[in-house]
Amino acid sequence: MPIALVRHAGTLFGANRFRATGLRAAGLKTGGHLLASLAGAIGAMAPALAQAAATYVPMKPMPGKGQPVPGGYTFQDQYSPIGQEALRMHDYVLLPVITAIVLLVLILLIVVMARFNRRANPVPSRTSHNTVIEVVWTLAPVLILLAIVVPSIRLLAHQYQPAPKGALTVKVTGYQWYWGYTYPDNGGFEVISNMLEPAEAVRRGEQPQLGADNRMVVPAGVPIRLQTTGADVIHSFAVPSLWFKLDAVPGRINEKVLMINKPGVYYGQCSELCGARHGYMPIAVEAVPLPVFEAWVKSQGGTPASLPTPAV
Repeated sequence: MPIALVRHAGTLFGANRFRATGLRAAGLKTGGHLLASLAGAIGAMAPALAQAAATYVPMKPMPGKGQPVPGGYTFQDQYSPIGQEALRMHDYVLLPVITAIVLLVLILLIVVMARFNRRANPVPSRTSHNTVIEVVWTLAPVLILLAIVVPSIRLLAHQYQPAPKGALTVKVTGYQWYWGYTYPDNGGFEVISNMLEPAEAVRRGEQPQLGADNRMVVPAGVPIRLQTTGADVIHSFAVPSLWFKLDAVPGRINEKVLMINKPGVYYGQCSELCGARHGYMPIAVEAVPLPVFEAWVKSQGGTPASLPTPAV
């Protein structure tokens, strides 16, 4: 390249360098305003986006979760703090004690049959008292009961602790033969729940006689003040996988706290003989994240209430 042309290019570069710098500064300034405007628009749209994301769609039940399983022989898996505490007590306190007592009695019976039958012991003993044995069989049951009573009373006290301040209130009414779920904190609307026909339950992926057309929808990880009453006769609201059972008695309100650890669908049934269709009163509790619950409340014509931050 000729030297004159190089010099000319250098001159052009030197002359335009400051203009380019100014343009870049202006561009950055304009881009900053654009980014700020975009951020403001997104911020204004955030509530709408959150509301659109938190829409309620009925949850699909998960096989083996919150419902009976084929061949099941023990308690269902527990999804509430009280249920987990009770299951631990059963597995690590009651079951070992029961097993030890059964094995001890079995061994004693075998020893008695082997050593004190007519052939092995033709002349029976005339001993009528044994102080050591009498002390042992009196103290041993007392010590066993003392070992059991402490976790038992603690579990009982935990089950009937008053609901904390700000807990969501849900009133459950037993009718002949269906359930009604009222939400006084969310406008007082009531959801009526009837059993699905077997074919419809199977189509929805639910077990026959457990599926309901409308579920009791609650937020997961939030304490719920569950109140029960009966409109006609005594019913009983029972959900095994949540370790929850509370009678619904006409003319009175019973109350317990329910908290569900994880989102999911949990099934139960009326556990008090209440008439001809007692076996056709399924309970379907659906625990959902708090934003989804608020969206469900709005879909029912209710108003979301201020609730504590979920623990899940």
